[in-house]
Parts: sequence; structure tokens; C-alpha cells
Amino acid sequence: MNAPAKPQPEGRDAYKAFRAITTRWMDNDVYGHVNNVVYYSWFDTAVNATLIEKGVLDIHGGTTIGLVIETQCNYFAPLAFPQTIDAGIRVAKLGSSSVRYEVGLFAQGEPVCAAKGHFVHVYVDRETRRPVPLPTALKTYLETLT
Repeated sequence: MNAPAKPQPEGRDAYKAFRAITTRWMDNDVYGHVNNVVYYSWFDTAVNATLIEKGVLDIHGGTTIGLVIETQCNYFAPLAFPQTIDAGIRVAKLGSSSVRYEVGLFAQGEPVCAAKGHFVHVYVDRETRRPVPLPTALKTYLETLT
């Protein structure tokens, strides 16, 4: 049996949308670079801020919310405060009630990502927490990111 291919960094052209994220003093750990757990926060921030900005996600009053059921990250180069990070976003899989988002994190101006990962949202009814079909406006926007 062959071992899976080692993950490789990707270029900016692999992503459909970008969002700038400013690092904070507290993001660095004792080793002088951004701690690994912060990357997952950036994934959430990049995707959800974009969806809110596009008017397809209402985190306060919407009847549909996205819950993370899976997440993963590969690290290729360190990032550190004070840097601005460009988060590239794409949709790898669009299901009837779920979405696999893939995010590449780039040091501003760098051509290849310092880290890349994914997370899967299952969209559910806010009250019952049961899966529901993607709202039309959300699905339409997400199709532009595939």
C-alpha cells in the first residue's frame, strides 16, 4: 500500500476569495510564532466574515447556522506578529446541507501559503439543531467559490 502524498503548499491562484486578517500580540507563543490553535480561529473568521459581508449568513437572527463537524490543518512556514495574513477561501465540496471549506493562509505578499486546511460546516436549524438544506442565497454564493 502506498503512503498518501505529503501535503504541499499552494499558490494564491488555488483560492477564489481572500480576506485580510491582522495578527495580534497574543497570537505568538513562547517559540516566537503564531500558535497552531490560532490558525483554526482564522479559518472560522475568514469564512464567516465573508459570508456575513456577502449577506448570506445572519449569525444573530438567521434560522440556519453552520456547525463545524471536522477540521484539519497542515503547516509549511511560520507566521508571526506583526504580520498581516491573507486568507484564501474556496469550497471543495457543496452538499445539500454541508460544505467543505478549504483555506490557505498566506503571509501578505507571499506567493505560496504558509498553512492550509479545511473545515466542514453542517448547516442546521438554529432551534432544533437538525440538518436543513442550504438556504438558496448561501448556496448560490458558495457555488462561486467552487
